[in-house]
Amino acid sequence: MIKKIIDNLKTLFIALIIAVIIRSLLFQPFYIPSSSMEPTLLVGDRIFVSKYTYGYTKHSFPFSPPIFKNRIFNSKPNYGDLIVFKTPTDNRTDFIKRLIGLPGDTVQFVDGNLIINKKKNMKNLIMINDNIMCAGKDIEVNAFEEELPNKKKHNVVYNKVGSMKNSDIYVVPDDHYFFLGDNRDCSSDSRFLNNVGYVHENNLVGKARMIFFSNDSNEGSIFKFWNWGDTMRFSRFFKTLK
Repeated sequence: MIKKIIDNLKTLFIALIIAVIIRSLLFQPFYIPSSSMEPTLLVGDRIFVSKYTYGYTKHSFPFSPPIFKNRIFNSKPNYGDLIVFKTPTDNRTDFIKRLIGLPGDTVQFVDGNLIINKKKNMKNLIMINDNIMCAGKDIEVNAFEEELPNKKKHNVVYNKVGSMKNSDIYVVPDDHYFFLGDNRDCSSDSRFLNNVGYVHENNLVGKARMIFFSNDSNEGSIFKFWNWGDTMRFSRFFKTLK
């Protein structure tokens, strides 16, 4: 009996070690709790993030142990990457945003247009009078397809009322990055220097790769299987992110 218990504990310990290795070095699941990345990511999406894409830092591991001072196996991100990072204010909270500015770039909003390095990025209207979530409420937005300097395209939304039209010029420091949410007027991101601001490369956790599960938590518990037709977003299961 004791031997069986010991064997079971050994098996459990090995499984735990394997899980930690996979989570730290390969893929980690994350839950999307806010609407700051709509329409790309919805509240209730579960995503896989690759930990190896940009190399590893202490933030690659649970509880951020101080085992590395800087990033090892470093690989640089590019415009448009969906990245999970630790917020600079506490080096603990996980945020996911879209990479907009590289080290040395200037970023600014002028008349509602995103300007990177004094060049206006292409922004084509794809839907007018759309509704989207912001802090649990429906808001009216216009949706655009935006093109970044590397020609990567993605969809963004701007509030019809109260949209950020103009901003100061942000100059991205060396070894730092500038991030924005796709839900432009409902996102705490690098525009707010005292809250998020510029993100050091050591704070990058990984790149979002796939939505593996999604449900609308506002429609009730996941365990109420009789409501799955209304709550489960089956079309988003195993959806590749770009």
